[in-house]
Amino acid sequence: MILHSLADYYQALEAQGGVSRPGWAKVKVSYALEIDENGGLVDILPLEREMELPERERKSADITSCFLCDDRRYILGIPESNEKRFIDKAKKAFEDSQRRYAKILSGTDCKEARSILKFFSTWNEQKEKCNKDLSSIDPKVTITFFTNSHFADEVKEIKSAWEKYYWQSIDTEKRRCMITGNIDSICRIHPSFNVAGGTNPKLVSFDKESNSLCSYGKDGQQGLNAQIGSMAAAKYGIALKSLLSNKEHYKRMGADTVVYWAEDADTQTQDAFACILDGGDTVSNADLDGFMSAISQGKNAYWNGLPVKSENHFYILALSPNQGRLSVRFYLCDTFESIVKHIKEHYDRLEVAADGRGKRGPIPLWALLRETVNPKSSSKAASPQMAGDTLRAILTGGPYPATLYQQTQLRIRSDRNIPHEKAAIIKAYLIKNTQNEKNKEALTVELNETTTYQPYILGRLFSVLEAIQLKANPGINSTIKDKYFTSACATPSVVFPTLLKLAESHMKKLEAGMRIYYAKQLGGLTSMLTESFPAHMNLNDQGIFQLGYYHQTQKRFEKKDKTETAEIK
Repeated sequence: MILHSLADYYQALEAQGGVSRPGWAKVKVSYALEIDENGGLVDILPLEREMELPERERKSADITSCFLCDDRRYILGIPESNEKRFIDKAKKAFEDSQRRYAKILSGTDCKEARSILKFFSTWNEQKEKCNKDLSSIDPKVTITFFTNSHFADEVKEIKSAWEKYYWQSIDTEKRRCMITGNIDSICRIHPSFNVAGGTNPKLVSFDKESNSLCSYGKDGQQGLNAQIGSMAAAKYGIALKSLLSNKEHYKRMGADTVVYWAEDADTQTQDAFACILDGGDTVSNADLDGFMSAISQGKNAYWNGLPVKSENHFYILALSPNQGRLSVRFYLCDTFESIVKHIKEHYDRLEVAADGRGKRGPIPLWALLRETVNPKSSSKAASPQMAGDTLRAILTGGPYPATLYQQTQLRIRSDRNIPHEKAAIIKAYLIKNTQNEKNKEALTVELNETTTYQPYILGRLFSVLEAIQLKANPGINSTIKDKYFTSACATPSVVFPTLLKLAESHMKKLEAGMRIYYAKQLGGLTSMLTESFPAHMNLNDQGIFQLGYYHQTQKRFEKKDKTETAEIK
């Protein structure tokens, strides 16, 4: 399914002219050697342009030349330095190029091909007489050929010679391809990909031709256990490489790489998805919310002034790097409308007031995951498994992974702090993952002053007790939150009697008006406690406690001076 959809994506890109054909690739070229019909070097032309040239083989420690595009060692035999080992390696590299060009171009009846072959056969003699400073060419840049007023890749006969060589080099036993259903040469060695954290791993691979590693009667026939045709393999490889080379088509989520595409390579849905996943970095919150609402309700929606095909299928592939093979964290195929609807529902669940400013914009996933990581840790990456599970839950509308909530709780206990993002995680998780209708009253965007759900009331009460302490002791370095918050969440009956006694002492330090103001708050909240302090609260109720504390604290910051002044009067 994954390979099939990538191969289909290649077809869509090819129809738009946005992708290279199998056997070809976009290559940045810095120089072209201009040679005459006898293979003599005429000039070195600076280019600095991108050209579609024969696909380059990945170089390793071995000598492997490329056709029509290579560095100075392979094209000119010029070493990286004058050390003997580099001189020997450059000599072998040039000889490898001679053999490859002779094999590909032999029998090609055109003067451009003959000129290139003559260049390789005479260059060692020319080099001695050459008056050009060849060592000034950067050893890392790519060089091609220009002859008879044409770049070599523009010559029809040379292009045909390369394509014939390319397909013959991967000619293997012919079987029916699992992707296309056509008879094709079965691919033995699949494409590798440049994924962060991996060493050019493959999505499909077979270690080697070995009886001990093969099965189903395919002993000694590498690749026949999964019969994927060479053409299909080339297409899915080009498509995935195209996605991984464009920052508009992938995101890093922890250690994973998430790529996404529309079935017909529709740029509108792809661009919109990238922005939605980032929480609206490039558009206003109002515009983003309006767009997601329109899509979710099946209405006409526009992105960058153009209509969006919300019924189109959209694909999301999360890849985890490994030594030699990519692990698929998850793969999702759904309509764009359905995916956007799930994301909007997720953002709605996250909405929570902050510092008296009401709603904030959507919180991107990376900001949520950051809240699960110890800020003092050398590694700031969240758990890869948790990151992948959370993203999948968001995109599919499924329950959030328990690890997201548990890790957030661990950080709250350790840091004794509940910023906006942690409060949003608590609210979203409990809305989605719990079925307790009564606690839903506490899972609101702003402070709910009417609910009598006990853990929520206790959280609000703790915030008021902290406010009393701060007012009685201006500039205090450590509050009751630093000493008692964790135990107040878990075992209220142990802590709250002590806190209420402390509050009595703190209230005596306040002026009469302020004392009345806080006494009203304490009286109102304690009157809503219909049960004795719980001996223990489960993890979900601890989250409700924390949300009550958060809501009450944020309310405190809302027009703080005006509110307190009005109450005192």
